[in-house]
Amino acid sequence: MKGGNIHRLWGRNFSLTLLALICMTFFLWALEKSPLSKLSSEDQFVISPSDITVDASDDPFESMNPKENSEEEYSRPLMREEKIGETVEGFDAALMNYTSRFDFRKDSSRVWKSSYEKKVCDYAKGRWVADSRRPLYSGLGCKQWLSEMWSCRLTQRQDFSYEGYRWQPDNCEMPEFKGAAFLRKMQDKTLAFIGDSLGRQQFQSLMCMVTGGEENLDVEDVGEEYGLVRTAGHYRPDGWAYRFPSTNSTILYYWSATLCDLELLNVSDSNTPVAMHLDRPPAFLSLFLPRFDVVVLNTGHHWNRGKLRANRWEMYVNGRPNEDRKIADMGHAKDFAIRSTARWLDSQLALQPRLKAFFRTISPRHFQNGEWNTGGSCDSITPLTGGSEVGEEESRDPVIANAVKGTKIKLLDITAISQLRDEAHISRYSIKATEGVWDCLHWCLPGIPDTWNELLVAQI
Repeated sequence: MKGGNIHRLWGRNFSLTLLALICMTFFLWALEKSPLSKLSSEDQFVISPSDITVDASDDPFESMNPKENSEEEYSRPLMREEKIGETVEGFDAALMNYTSRFDFRKDSSRVWKSSYEKKVCDYAKGRWVADSRRPLYSGLGCKQWLSEMWSCRLTQRQDFSYEGYRWQPDNCEMPEFKGAAFLRKMQDKTLAFIGDSLGRQQFQSLMCMVTGGEENLDVEDVGEEYGLVRTAGHYRPDGWAYRFPSTNSTILYYWSATLCDLELLNVSDSNTPVAMHLDRPPAFLSLFLPRFDVVVLNTGHHWNRGKLRANRWEMYVNGRPNEDRKIADMGHAKDFAIRSTARWLDSQLALQPRLKAFFRTISPRHFQNGEWNTGGSCDSITPLTGGSEVGEEESRDPVIANAVKGTKIKLLDITAISQLRDEAHISRYSIKATEGVWDCLHWCLPGIPDTWNELLVAQI
């Protein structure tokens, strides 16, 4: 090759190298001036929260030497006195060092997530632990909200060790319940419990928890706003609603044992059969849902032939008496009704984005050697004889769990954790203490429903 060609080739390579160096210098100068350069070293490498959530203790960048990750290392302008060859070589090394920090993200996001993703708190898995700070309120003091029949401190029961436990979910710390903090969280909001008598226990439990079990004369009875008033011939209204003026927070309960719409077939005859519309939510829920911010549904124990006969309920579908023999089966009817209500509620959540909906799983019964009317009993007073932990993945109430799957309704799964607490039922200790009558369905208060509310509040 002739000398002239060599010089021309060398000049062309030098020009290209110089041009690349100038471009990279400008890029580094722009990076130094950009808002990104003013972030901390960790902030510059944050992955979008929509991709992953990482504890600070799990962040791999926390272990980096700050000097190795500083603005100075990657953003400083090149010094004029550096030789071109040395500068390019030094820059290449720095660039390789810089980009190597990101190499693990290219094809190993799955590894990143499995190694560093924060574990989700599973409220249904965990263990019962003794807690000397329990109970959260006095069963003797909460007379304003708590029915006497559920206040075991007013009965002949002598052992109250069941009050001294709290639930500790896996992978998280349960926030300590504070009534004032809860009311602030629910400022200008309404929480509604809709369900059977176990739902009423949860409602009364929350009223006692919020007030600390102390009388509060400032709380307003606003039942009339929701049509919850006692009518002639009825022992009690269909529910209750109370408002805390300090925060304009409302807590209410509406009785709906099956979560179906009930309709008298002859409005002029109180003894007429009642259409139980399996494919319609309760009219109360449909009417007042736009006023609710949190709604908690439950059902389960009234789905039996005895209850249907006693209440004169007749199954209806599509506005007509049900003729489908499969649906007529109690198990299928329950599943059909729960799915219908869940689908309807999920459709409403799209229209009310502020609304949070929960479906509580069934509360377990602990009758042994018979049912409530055939000599069944539950006489345990020793806590946690069946163990203290729940580790199973699947809910013990598959009907409700499957009904809410794929919806925006949250599952308030309390079945397995309550199954371990057979000693906390009212049992044979009731106000009347009738010989041979046992309540192995309802719970002493304070007691297990308080934990249901703690799990609810933690997820609101």
